[in-house]
Amino acid sequence: MQSFELNRTDIQRLKQALESGDEELKALLSEYHASEIAILFASLPQESRDHIINILPSETASEIIAEMDAEIHPERILENLHPERRSEIMEELDYDDATDILSQLSEDTQNEILSDLDEEDASHIRNLLTFEEDTAGGLMNTQVLKVNSRLTKTEALDQIIRQSEEMEEFYTINVVDDKNLLLGIVSLKDIIKSRNTVLIKDLIKEDFVYVKANTDQEEVARLISQYNLTSIPVVDDNMHLLGRITFDDVIDVMEEENTEDILKISGVSEDEALSGNWQEAVKSRLPWLVVNLGTAFLASSVIRHFEPTISKLLLLSGYMTMIAGMGGNTATQALAVTIRRISLSDLTDNQAYRTVLKEFTVGLINGACIGLVVFLFAIFYDGNLMLGLVIFTAMTGNLILAGIAGSSIPLILKRIGIDPAIASSIIITTFTDVFGFLLLLGLASKLLL
Repeated sequence: MQSFELNRTDIQRLKQALESGDEELKALLSEYHASEIAILFASLPQESRDHIINILPSETASEIIAEMDAEIHPERILENLHPERRSEIMEELDYDDATDILSQLSEDTQNEILSDLDEEDASHIRNLLTFEEDTAGGLMNTQVLKVNSRLTKTEALDQIIRQSEEMEEFYTINVVDDKNLLLGIVSLKDIIKSRNTVLIKDLIKEDFVYVKANTDQEEVARLISQYNLTSIPVVDDNMHLLGRITFDDVIDVMEEENTEDILKISGVSEDEALSGNWQEAVKSRLPWLVVNLGTAFLASSVIRHFEPTISKLLLLSGYMTMIAGMGGNTATQALAVTIRRISLSDLTDNQAYRTVLKEFTVGLINGACIGLVVFLFAIFYDGNLMLGLVIFTAMTGNLILAGIAGSSIPLILKRIGIDPAIASSIIITTFTDVFGFLLLLGLASKLLL
């Protein structure tokens, strides 16, 4: 099965079906998976989304809402539904999905929706709403399969069969004591292979990975990836079992975190929705551009300081942009690699030192190679050996400094508690421009005049 790609034909067929009647619309929608319909929703007005959700079976409708991108606002569909229909769909949603959607609504609307639900379902969702959205508690599903350590294999299998009726899928079984304290995990395979009289406590895997409810979601994703887990249990500070997080939830987290880092490195606020309008884009980006303008004055002041040198050697103006641009590119490469390393794991002092040393070496070699090309260009095109030497030195020096800055600045910001993805790019751009101009114009002033 190939991944679904939205195209104009799909949209046209869906719009025609919407105009033709519910039976034709249902027939068309039956050709698509719920996740594909969720993608198609991005191209439909709110009224059409509401209509489709209303005519589909509750199970299918809930799957579509759960698959919808947050930027398409699935919560608006719930708001517009009749209370009875809304309750039917809410009962089909996993608790974690229902919580994610409800969290986007006002507290009054949340209470109104929850009041129409079964008390057990409402209690689970209310509990999840108390956790921060970007933590393990906000990510977990409280529908968790667990058995008591005192049970035999036969008794445990009965418990597993009964509990699994309310769960779509499960991967591991959590083992708890009488007080719901998590003791470990056990695989279904080990239970099935064991004797009927064996006790679950004898099958427990005590060396297991778990997370606290307040663990950051990015750390949860890192643990699941590092240990190749299909799910991970969530506990409170006293080891009471609260819920579980599955790998499919983590895929969404990793995509979200990667998008956030890319936007930050580019100087775009994470608050800007990718599908937002121009007003949101201006509001998000203008403050960073103002900050960047302020730092640009530093580079401008260096140029002003060496204005007599530039007026006598106009050839330098062409090479200035070249050196600054190459320095900026080098620093951005080092920055991207370093931030990625930081996001994957906290670097030790030795690892941080080796990261900076590596970028210094790369900057030195790349700088020498690029500098040599420019050196030869200056000799053959401008016929000036000393000019070529100045440009070679400035290019090599700036790329070395760019590599050091691109790797060390995010590490320093991380160490003092500032998000390196937010502030690094602006600092580094200023750093490479200022020192690139200083090296070129300073050397030119000493050696060419």
